[in-house]
Amino acid sequence: MKKYIILIIALLSISVLLAACNRASVLPEEPVVEEPEPVEIPEEPEPEPEPEPEIPAGVPSPLSGLYADEELVEGRIMAIVFDNHPAARWQAGLKDAEVIYEYPVEGTFTRYMGLYLIGQPEGQIGPIRSARPYFVTKAYEFDAIFVHVGGSEAAKSDAKKLKIAEIDGLNSSPKIFWRFSEKKAPNNLYSSMEMLRQTEEERGYRDSSEFEGFIFDYDDTTREGEPAKKVEIIYNKSNRTDYTYDDDLGKYLRYKDGKSHIDESDETQLTADNIIVQRAGIKVLDNEGRLAISVEGSGTGYYISQRYSEEITWEKKERSSKTYYYNTDGEEIVLKPGQTWIQIVGMSTSVEME
Repeated sequence: MKKYIILIIALLSISVLLAACNRASVLPEEPVVEEPEPVEIPEEPEPEPEPEPEIPAGVPSPLSGLYADEELVEGRIMAIVFDNHPAARWQAGLKDAEVIYEYPVEGTFTRYMGLYLIGQPEGQIGPIRSARPYFVTKAYEFDAIFVHVGGSEAAKSDAKKLKIAEIDGLNSSPKIFWRFSEKKAPNNLYSSMEMLRQTEEERGYRDSSEFEGFIFDYDDTTREGEPAKKVEIIYNKSNRTDYTYDDDLGKYLRYKDGKSHIDESDETQLTADNIIVQRAGIKVLDNEGRLAISVEGSGTGYYISQRYSEEITWEKKERSSKTYYYNTDGEEIVLKPGQTWIQIVGMSTSVEME
């Protein structure tokens, strides 16, 4: 009986061991872990380099701030007197001047003087008219070759005394100056830049000007000031100059006596990037109505550009020195590169802006 019990216990033990072995042999399957597909990370693009500022070819002109061949910029300025009598209109070649002055003369009229350094008008230039002392002073200031046709006795005397390099239509060949048949004398005398430069060389004039130019803003600085989209300058009841700002062009369109001021050469309307109004003392000298204009000394005025105007002062210490224009902080004004019109007006001349 005892053996029987031992046998049963042994059999039970063997059963337990076999069950355990069976459980151990049946292991749970390992879970299948799927490998994630590799994600392609795009490379960050290289940052684009800052665009290099575009540098204009050549060097800047001290008259306009515009770039041109160095040979032109280092040349001699031509200061040409233009007739502005109604019978002389319109003028040819004014659109190519870098700086243009409008001065009162006798009677109710004004005349222009254009300064040319890099400007190269094609075809004829004119009508060219006679000199006055204040034209001589301006030509002297810029060390220019002075182009005119005769002049007042005072102007001729001044030009001789100051040893001005001049080309006078009264004592020059008809090859240099000629009459334009579509207008009547004396409002029809013309020349060309080609002939004037040739004459400059033939007469042995110095081939560069020694002068101090203007200062220019190449950073396109935002202007502030009083609104000046329209400018009206009334010299007298029969002589007025107007400018209207054109937003598309970024320039002022010029009008004379209510009409678009065009260039006779191609009928394009004249424009201005800068307008300087310079007030000066003016008095009548003689029965002919010739004027003395105080362009030396100091005074007041306006600088107008890009739709805005600011009050300025001006100073010219002596006849040969530069005319400086200062803002209200006493700093020399900085011009927009381009063409500048300088309006010389009397102390009481009406100047309106809006």
